[in-house]
Amino acid sequence: MRTLIAVAGVVWLVGCVQQQPRPEPLPQPVERPAVAPPPPAPPPPAQTPDVYFYPKQGQDAQQQSRDRYECYLWARQNTGYDPSQFRPDSRANVRVVAVPGPGHDTVAGGFTGAVLGAAVSRPRDAGAGALIGAVAGAVIGAASDQSRQRQADAEQARIDAAQERRAAQSDAVIQSYRRALKACLEGRGYTVE
Repeated sequence: MRTLIAVAGVVWLVGCVQQQPRPEPLPQPVERPAVAPPPPAPPPPAQTPDVYFYPKQGQDAQQQSRDRYECYLWARQNTGYDPSQFRPDSRANVRVVAVPGPGHDTVAGGFTGAVLGAAVSRPRDAGAGALIGAVAGAVIGAASDQSRQRQADAEQARIDAAQERRAAQSDAVIQSYRRALKACLEGRGYTVE
């Protein structure tokens, strides 16, 4: 009889239990690709010493070639620029990177601080000492990382400024040569672009 009462009680309790609705699955987060900063704008194209000229007075090809050569010699002599000489690109792309990379000293400082904090504390307080040492070491390491990055940024700014100066000087010399070449060719009866 007891068994019958126990089974009836279990059946009654099972009947009282309401079935919980199944929760709908949560939507999976959509992974968005990391937005990379846009690449730096390409430097302006280097000035070229080339000019295009057209005869206005019916000069033949031989006369055009002779006039072009003589004007080249005159422009080179007056400006000091010779387009036939190799000149390295003054707009070379140089990127200064801090070494070791960002975060290195933060991690190293945190680890070192944890070891030292645990070592100098009482055995019973080694965990707290390690935690305090890790935080202090990480803060000091982060300051070191920031200092190194500031130095790299300052060096990058110095290099960029020097490259801009060289590029401006080179462009000015080339422009001077083009003006001299254009003046000579126009004086000999050519239309110059």
